[in-house]
Amino acid sequence: MTVHIEKDGEVTIVTLDRPDVRNAVDSEHARALHEAFLAFDSDGSAKVAVFHGAHGHFCAGWDLQFGAKMLHESREGGSDLFAALDFQAEDSQPLGPMGPSRLLLSKPVIAAVSGAAVAGGMELALWCDMRVMDEDAYFGVYCRRFGVPLIDGGTVRMPRLVGMGHAMDLILTGRKVEAMESLQMGLCNRVVPTGTARAAALVLAHQLAKFPQKTMLADRQSAYAQWDLPLPQALKQEWDRGRNCIGEGMQGAARFAAGQGRHGKF
Repeated sequence: MTVHIEKDGEVTIVTLDRPDVRNAVDSEHARALHEAFLAFDSDGSAKVAVFHGAHGHFCAGWDLQFGAKMLHESREGGSDLFAALDFQAEDSQPLGPMGPSRLLLSKPVIAAVSGAAVAGGMELALWCDMRVMDEDAYFGVYCRRFGVPLIDGGTVRMPRLVGMGHAMDLILTGRKVEAMESLQMGLCNRVVPTGTARAAALVLAHQLAKFPQKTMLADRQSAYAQWDLPLPQALKQEWDRGRNCIGEGMQGAARFAAGQGRHGKF
């Protein structure tokens, strides 16, 4: 299997390693990624994950050659190509075409983006909480050329990240979006020198792992859960999640009073 899992202290590294197809994903590797991130989420010793593509590319999307083979086999056998990917909104751990793209994990994932993160690969990167890009990496809805739809959250997460204007530009044209433009429009969070995205993402992951976890995770969950709620309900939800962490915050206040973390130092 070419999905590798490593541990670096409290950080789990999930690496997609299919160099012959620029880390494109077929159904086997979609399941492997899904299982890898569920394992991370249930691992009590892991606080943050880094999602990485080996050999200079993050992910070139769905493996179209495998898709063509599936189409041929389904025509011969009369089977439903997509039945296994159907799901209901209330399902707890639904499998996406690209694997984990329908999951809402309880802990953060950082994408370390090198080279191509296009089509479904872009959707996988957008699924992550944050994105660190090599300066020569790029996004793009390249599946626009072949009529393959965005079905791994791209039409949902992209407008939420960058607004409808930018999202419509990228969704309709399928054009290449290089790292600095991605940073400017909010598709990514950091741009780093070529070849250093993985290392930079690991530094960031370890920083997150050092924070008081209960409060950080409650704030993260509140941010995800507030979409489409009226303001009063969203504020009430924020309070309900945050009130359970106030004790942790008071301990932090005591550390501040003792001299830690002054002047914005982390």
